Amino acid sequence: MSKQKTAELRKSVSPYEKADMKASIRQMINTIPPFFILWFLAYQSLEISYLLTLGLGIVAAGFVVRIFIIFHDCCHGSFFKNKKLNNLVGTLTGIVTMFPYEKWKREHSIHHATSGNLDKRGTGDIWIMTVEEYKKASWKERLSYRMYRNPLVMFGLGPLYLFLVTNRMNRKDARKKERKNTYITNASIVVLYTGMILWLGWEAFLLVHGPIMFISGFLGIWLFYVQHQFEDSYFEDESEWDYVKAAVDGSSFYKLPRVLQWVTGNIGYHHVHHLSPRVPNYHLEKAHESTPPLHKATTITMRSSLESIKFRLYDESRKTFVSFNEVKRQIKKEKMSIELRRMQTRS
Repeated sequence: MSKQKTAELRKSVSPYEKADMKASIRQMINTIPPFFILWFLAYQSLEISYLLTLGLGIVAAGFVVRIFIIFHDCCHGSFFKNKKLNNLVGTLTGIVTMFPYEKWKREHSIHHATSGNLDKRGTGDIWIMTVEEYKKASWKERLSYRMYRNPLVMFGLGPLYLFLVTNRMNRKDARKKERKNTYITNASIVVLYTGMILWLGWEAFLLVHGPIMFISGFLGIWLFYVQHQFEDSYFEDESEWDYVKAAVDGSSFYKLPRVLQWVTGNIGYHHVHHLSPRVPNYHLEKAHESTPPLHKATTITMRSSLESIKFRLYDESRKTFVSFNEVKRQIKKEKMSIELRRMQTRS
């Protein structure tokens, strides 16, 4: 993509980069109060049926995802025009979703600046190894990577590890502002949860809140995973990497049913978001529809997105994701080829 076309594409979405105060407040009203109402109903339903509690919990988890989208937009400074308001709402929604605002804002900005760059992996993204890296790795590194990429670990233990471990700690080189925000978030969660447990009892609290947070965590990891891990996703070395190509070719358009699109705050238009993080979630669809070049982004559906589970390693030579089995067969063929050459040399 030429520099001129790149500039034109970014310019075409710039009209949608303006936050709309009324739209932002409306989204907060139709997202945050319903979550607390659903939580209260789930608690009340414990006396009727736990299946009903779980059902309400699943719906409530969807609203946690939607609250996270508000948090996410605040991190990009796109939900409000006012920086202080973004920081305030971002911190408060971070407490609800159990994400430290300043820490996640920094890591996520690095993700945007390096997405698809093979030389700058490791911050704010899913662990990806290339085929060659996997072949050269020790058996311990391979085992660690295979465990990490196992769906039961990534989507089962992943939410627990995210909420209870990584989100609760600061990085070693974190600045004072970031550390302070994490401490405030952690302290607020402890006070809030302790109050709820003293009021409702620890069993009732865990039975209601546990599934809500676990399901929301599972959904969040899935969305983050699937929108960058599709068969022909964009990955290049630093020397060849291009921001716009990484945004449009390395982020998918996750076409979801209208209800799920609303619940996930239009994050399915991930290619638009990566092209311009300043576009608020409620403008993403308009930006996509009004920009024909963006219609060429890889479109995945709920059915086709399930195929991404088998994509485990990135093959640089073929520019595509492959499964462990494909690489296993590849390694086996290479060993057989080497052995055959040895036999021919001896003879």
